[in-house]
Amino acid sequence: MKIAIATDHNGVNEKQAIIKALKDYEIVDMSTDNTPIDDYPDFAYRVSQAVINKEVEFGILMCGTGIGMSITANKIKGIRCAHCSNVEQAHLAREHNDANIIALSYKQDKNELIEMIKEFLSTPHSEDERHHRRVNKIISIEDGTYNEL
Repeated sequence: MKIAIATDHNGVNEKQAIIKALKDYEIVDMSTDNTPIDDYPDFAYRVSQAVINKEVEFGILMCGTGIGMSITANKIKGIRCAHCSNVEQAHLAREHNDANIIALSYKQDKNELIEMIKEFLSTPHSEDERHHRRVNKIISIEDGTYNEL
């Protein structure tokens, strides 16, 4: 499985630890050009484009809170980026929402980050019809075709 990862300047050390821990995956580092004043939207965009263009299966984004990365990624059509703070959220993001990118705070414990990422990557999307129906509604909102109201 091929995974894209990126962080802003704050999470470089954590990113390196995560890359080492994910040795069973092919990891594409999309923020090798970090500078002390870089901007997280640039990296969120890179990873999102790699996911949309099917260069990778999933993305991992980190910044101070993970929120800015998540907001940016979710502006890209076809991205379902979940900002997660624990393993259960990472699991449910995949199982219920078919999320294709996880956004995290580099400030969390490295072992917790790795555990969340591994859970996210190993959890399949549910076969339950209700989850597919809901994801399809999200897609229709994004496409401007939603008319359920």
